Amino acid sequence: VRLAAVLAGGTEAQVEEGLRSAAGARPDADVGVAVRPEWVEELLLQTYLFAGFPRALNGMRTWRTVSGRPAPPRDAGERARTAWADEGERTCEAVYGTHYPRLRAHVQALHPALDAWMVEEGYGKVLSRAALDLARRELCIVAACAATRQPRQLRAHLRGARQVGVSAQVVEALLEALASVVPEALLAEARVVWGQVHGG
Repeated sequence: VRLAAVLAGGTEAQVEEGLRSAAGARPDADVGVAVRPEWVEELLLQTYLFAGFPRALNGMRTWRTVSGRPAPPRDAGERARTAWADEGERTCEAVYGTHYPRLRAHVQALHPALDAWMVEEGYGKVLSRAALDLARRELCIVAACAATRQPRQLRAHLRGARQVGVSAQVVEALLEALASVVPEALLAEARVVWGQVHGG
């Protein structure tokens, strides 16, 4: 999850250091120790949803260099668009629980295209991929939202993490783990949001 924060808000040097650490090249690096390569690749893919396509591209380019892993010949996650919509609805509902109908109505009122993209692209094509479980994905989304000062999405995904079974203790440990990679002012804001979610 620290790597998610670095990918979303760190400098190029921090991204490279984090990816080297995840690849096991620098086990003493501040971002952590070696991580399953398929998890790193899934995190890089989902970065485009929360930090933009340029950061996802640059991160993947750096990952290919530091890990030495080639891209797969084809994407095992490719599916028909209707399957993405179906999977997206299931995943989105799992994350939002009883708030799901209200979320859909709200986003639909913003623009129907955003609603469709949220379900098909975000929750279907990206977040329903099997290589990384939904609880870990939600924790990585929390980290990315904290690092990029997105309090509304942070609140939603803190609730979402709890909804998909992440304990309060794990969320609190996540916030502590971000101390070395997220500026203190942003982390303090994230803790306030967590207090609102956890307390209310």
